[in-house]
Amino acid sequence: MTGQSEPNLEKFIALARFVADRADEPLRLETLAARVHLSPSRMQRVFKSIFGVSPKKFQQAARSDRFKQLLRDGADIGEAIYAAGYSSTSRVYGQAMYNIGMTPKRYRAGGEGESLTWACRESVLGPILMAATDRGVCFAQFGDDCESLLQQLRQEFPRAELQRYAHRTSSQLDRWIDALNAHIQNGQPRPEVPLDLRGTAFQIKVWEFLLSLQDGDVISYAELARAIDKPRAVRAAASACGANRIAVLVPCHRILRGDGGLGGYRWGLERKRALLDAERARKSSLR
Repeated sequence: MTGQSEPNLEKFIALARFVADRADEPLRLETLAARVHLSPSRMQRVFKSIFGVSPKKFQQAARSDRFKQLLRDGADIGEAIYAAGYSSTSRVYGQAMYNIGMTPKRYRAGGEGESLTWACRESVLGPILMAATDRGVCFAQFGDDCESLLQQLRQEFPRAELQRYAHRTSSQLDRWIDALNAHIQNGQPRPEVPLDLRGTAFQIKVWEFLLSLQDGDVISYAELARAIDKPRAVRAAASACGANRIAVLVPCHRILRGDGGLGGYRWGLERKRALLDAERARKSSLR
């Protein structure tokens, strides 16, 4: 198989298995390309056309699946992180804990066939409702009261089975909420929580970049668009921030207008100002 001839699907399926089986190993494009007798650039294009993601993203997903299976099997978190092939905890939560291959059909399905566990708590910024699938947090929003927040959750996932938090069955969700509260109320670092992001490819790209921002850092919408190699998509980047379902954990509050103004925020400008002020104070105290 050379040049621009039709790719051999069976060879690429075998290549995908090769990548998944080596989720804990560094893999070079040249190594993968040699297995299907193509140039690295051609191999990557064909791989993405078949599987919808690059080999790197495919490997990240396999590594994430291995990590979560280790946790389900009872492994300690630290042990699971390194056994799955991550070099640090930041690698786990900064790269892998989100869906990368969601089709438009699944995105529109409204959570059909899925089970979400939810809990609502008071925070210094008012009531917050968090919900999670078995992959991670898919919803974390502020509101005026728990009933209205639950209604929002039902609107976002109209076909999912919603289960209210019960300590005996949802201790993991309990820890995530406690960690988020500690971050908001006591200035603890942003918690490293697995995320189940739901969105278009562009939205995922925006949220992925937001996850790379450090506490106390702020950028403009224009800078955000340039950072994801879409310099003309300033409005689209702002819309992706507005569509974010996961407050604080996906830190869209760190995006400001070009003139330094707060800009918009899905959960209110007072909450945005409070989050930024707290992060700036924490950053200053560390200097």
